[in-house]
Parts: sequence; C-alpha cells; structure tokens
Amino acid sequence: MKGRLILENGMIFDGECFGYLKDSIGEVVFNTGMTGYQEILTDPSYYGQIVVMTYPLIGNYGINYEDTQSKNVKVRGFVVRETCHSPSNWRNEISFDAYLKEEKIIGIKGLDTRHLTKVISKEGALRGIITTDNLTYNDATRLLQTNPTLNAVKSVTTRNIEKIEGNGKHMAIIDLGIKSNIIKSFKDRDFRITIMPAFSTFSEIMAIEPDCVFLSNGPGDPKELASVIDTAKRIIGKIPITGICLGHQIIALACGADTEKMKYGHRGSNHPVKNLKSQRVTITSQNHGYVVIQNTLPDDVEITHVNMNDFTIEGIKNESKKLMSVQFHPEASPGPGESHYIFDEFMTLM
Repeated sequence: MKGRLILENGMIFDGECFGYLKDSIGEVVFNTGMTGYQEILTDPSYYGQIVVMTYPLIGNYGINYEDTQSKNVKVRGFVVRETCHSPSNWRNEISFDAYLKEEKIIGIKGLDTRHLTKVISKEGALRGIITTDNLTYNDATRLLQTNPTLNAVKSVTTRNIEKIEGNGKHMAIIDLGIKSNIIKSFKDRDFRITIMPAFSTFSEIMAIEPDCVFLSNGPGDPKELASVIDTAKRIIGKIPITGICLGHQIIALACGADTEKMKYGHRGSNHPVKNLKSQRVTITSQNHGYVVIQNTLPDDVEITHVNMNDFTIEGIKNESKKLMSVQFHPEASPGPGESHYIFDEFMTLM
C-alpha cells in the first residue's frame, strides 16, 4: 500500500507501507548497523522512535524469537530502502514483514534512505509520521505536536520485582528499559540478580541488601528522571554503582555533571571507542541521543573512555566511591563483543 513519511520540517517522503498498516508518530532517527534489525526493533531504548536503517536491504535473514531484546517491539515505525521477501537463515522463524504485522508496527520502504539520513544529520532528529493516508504537511502538523517519548521509561520498565538465582555477588538491576543481553551478561558471570522497577526508592533498594546497583539502558531524556537521579545520589558512596547508556547519564547527573541532547545521536554497531587507560580502541554498539557534557564533570570523576568520532564521553569512574559507567553497549546485541570486558571491570568494584 502506498504511504508517506512526513517530517516536522515539512519534507515528505513517498514510499510503500508494509507490516501493520496503522499510522504512527515518532522521533525519526537513523541506525548505521548492517545487521541487527531484530535487536533494534525490540530494544526499549528506541521507545517512541521511528528508526531509519541506512543499510539498504533489511529482512534477508528473517526473524527468530530467541534474539529479541525485550518482550515486544518498542519502535514506533521502521524505515528501509528495500525488504527481503525470501529470508535465508537456519534460525529464521518468521519473515520481517510478518513479524511487524504480528507486533502491530508499521514500516515504509522504497524511499531514499540515504537522503533521509543526510536530512537528519543536518537538521537533527525530527518528529515524523508514517501514514497510509494522503495527508499533507498541514494535515500532519497538529499530530506532530505530541511528544512521542514522553514518560518513556515509565512505559518500558518492569512492573514487578524479578529474581534470578546465582552463586556470586548480589546485583540490584534498576530497569530503565533493560535489554535482555545485559541480563544475560550478568547471569554468565553467576551474579545473583534482583531486577527492580525504575522508580524503586532508596529504601526499597537497600532493603534487599545488594552488593552493587546497576542502572540500565533506556529511552528518553535523563533529566526527566529526577527521582531516579536523587536515588542514585543517595546510593553513591554507600555501595558500588554502575550503569550503561541512560544509566551512565543518570550516574553522571547524580555526581553533579550535566547532559545535553545530541544533534542526531549515536546509533549503530560500528562506533570506535578508546579506553584511555589501555589506549585500546574497540568497535562498539551504541544507541543514545543524549551525552554527558565534559566540562561539567566534578574533579573527582575520571573520564575512562572517549568516542573517536566526536570525542564525546563514553565512560566515567570514581574509584574511591566505587562508581563506574559507560555510554556504549558492551553487551552488543547487535554488534561486536569485544567490549564484554566491561562487565568484568564492573565486578572489580565489589
């Protein structure tokens, strides 16, 4: 069915809609990964967003239900140049198009994703709507006034406490929109895990007597999570605390630093990050639209990692307070696994 992507700047991209044919509004961002569309679809950090894949062919290895990063698809829409109608992979269980139908997510194909990516790179992330109706920009203007990422963490966090047995240290995971492979990375290291809702209080967290607190990845602006930041402030210095992505930003804010929205963010599985201690560069998986501002970090917080493309902060540490966090995703999924050592470094804090 014919459809169009209408951006808040007035640009209209015509294409063909597929998946679940219902209009959807989201923040339009792009991802530079060549593979990993299944993990991207189900990553809670993409809640409220319409994702543009820069790689031209999507769906060629189908979908399996083992590699999903959460219980369902979190994106609002998916934009691709071309879809594959005959997936070929021994693990394939369902086609890309059928999966989007099943998850009630609309996609659009056949438009110039290279041009669209350049527009986002120049103007920054834009709100947009994928529609099967012949809407004009004026028709869409009112619809695009809504904020698709409002209350994002509240929408993706767990509602109940979950416990996972292990023989090692006790890790309290604060679920801001956690990916399943982060949980698996801790399980592989035999942690005893308690997964808690995002807005758990300091008293509730301390009552389970954890050896360490981990703040997960998740969607949206970290400054909107004032209560989570306050809880992190109270934890710092009492027990070890670590975090990834949004969790990293919250820890930085709790230390007194500031964050800001990036023009178009880092999203992909090919971002070079330098470990300033080892001087080693690894290729990392990333998905964030906000960043810690370097000159706002207090003197007692050390920068441990930097992005080699734009030199933004990718990791911080305070040894005396047993605090460490990274902006990138060491668990990958999708992406290379050469940063898995970060989970081992988390363990050294305890």
